[in-house]
Amino acid sequence: MSEQPRASFGGKLSVILVAAGSAIGLGALWRFPYVAGENGGAAFLLVFLLSVLVVGIPAMLAEFAVGRHTKKNAVGAFRALSKRWSWLGYSGILGALLISGYYYLIAGWSLEYLLNSVTGGIFDSTLSFKEQFSEFQGSWKPLAWGVAFILITHFIVSRGVEKGIEKASKVMMPMLFVILVIMAVRVAFMPGASEGYKFFLSCDFEKAFSADTIMMAMGQAFFSLSVGMGCMVTYASYFKKSNNIISTSFNVSILTLLVSVLAGLVIFPAVYSAGLEPTEGPSLVFVTLPEIFKGMPLASLWSAIFFLLVVLASLTSTISFHEVLTAYFGEEFKLSRKNAAIVTTVVSIVLSAVTFTQLFGIDFFTVFDYITANMLMPLGGMFTCIFVVWFMKKNFMKDELTNKGVCNRYLAPVVIFMLRYVTPLIILYIFIKNFL
Repeated sequence: MSEQPRASFGGKLSVILVAAGSAIGLGALWRFPYVAGENGGAAFLLVFLLSVLVVGIPAMLAEFAVGRHTKKNAVGAFRALSKRWSWLGYSGILGALLISGYYYLIAGWSLEYLLNSVTGGIFDSTLSFKEQFSEFQGSWKPLAWGVAFILITHFIVSRGVEKGIEKASKVMMPMLFVILVIMAVRVAFMPGASEGYKFFLSCDFEKAFSADTIMMAMGQAFFSLSVGMGCMVTYASYFKKSNNIISTSFNVSILTLLVSVLAGLVIFPAVYSAGLEPTEGPSLVFVTLPEIFKGMPLASLWSAIFFLLVVLASLTSTISFHEVLTAYFGEEFKLSRKNAAIVTTVVSIVLSAVTFTQLFGIDFFTVFDYITANMLMPLGGMFTCIFVVWFMKKNFMKDELTNKGVCNRYLAPVVIFMLRYVTPLIILYIFIKNFL
């Protein structure tokens, strides 16, 4: 291993923005608002908040503790604490690899639509937006744009922790919030927007507190915070010892929820204003929303602003799992950051090409997504919680949560209780539920 001093993030704000960037991705722009609207609206937000408190934050803190304490990549961190548990680090690396196989392709779609919005081509075409999307999917362009997205991510990560990841997050995260607020204000004045607010913010406690919805909220809280794939372990390895990880986890959770709510306040008023029905997934972002922008003054401008938002949300996430792999290759194989980033980029391009071409007729897109979301992430998060409280020294988590008695002395016992008796059991239940 290199003996050079390990890089670290700057101040408290940098830590929060970087970690929040990892958590905030494409799902926050369409999946969370749709799930909330379909499952009790504003009441679902309460269930989600409770889920974050009992599942998301404890699991995130477990990963923060492992990363900050060891100051190593995902594999090196678990190996440093217990060689028998190093497999947990490899699970995170595998998760980051598989996500690289499909996430870049989806992120690349936003670059295509951003360019076409800027040039006006999306609105000049004689094809419908659905036909445009189908034609795009059937061409070589998704792979080309996916590779372009990988190269943009590579440029940022290769510049290092402070000059690359931290600097980019300090620019992109504020931009993301500003764009969301601008879009939310704009759609508020569209005719019929009130129906969208009604869909998203209606309060149906009976629906929200049903068993299925509670489990959905638990799963959403867990996955939306990027737990179980090595991201938070790796990022926490760049935290300073003085960072308050409990405070950081709460701030990251609040920012993630805020982005999701703002996205709902943008998407659904706009959808209902255009007299359309909200649909889940790519069709909402790449087919339905262009239809809405078409009827607005300065259509190309508003479309470009929105797809810039999608690009930024995607990029904050791709940076995180690229860094997981870059840190692993660099530290485990004694490579310079630039060479480690190159290895990660080459591997990401190959995996994206395999996914795009469906080698041997296998739908790797679905396979990779299923393995990461339904197996690696929940199991990784669950076993990390178990590891830090049942197999580490008794005071390990207490010292990490309180910075050895400096802060959080009253909150630490609550978190430890959740990690020991509550959070792993809930994650296990969610995991089993996915297979029933």
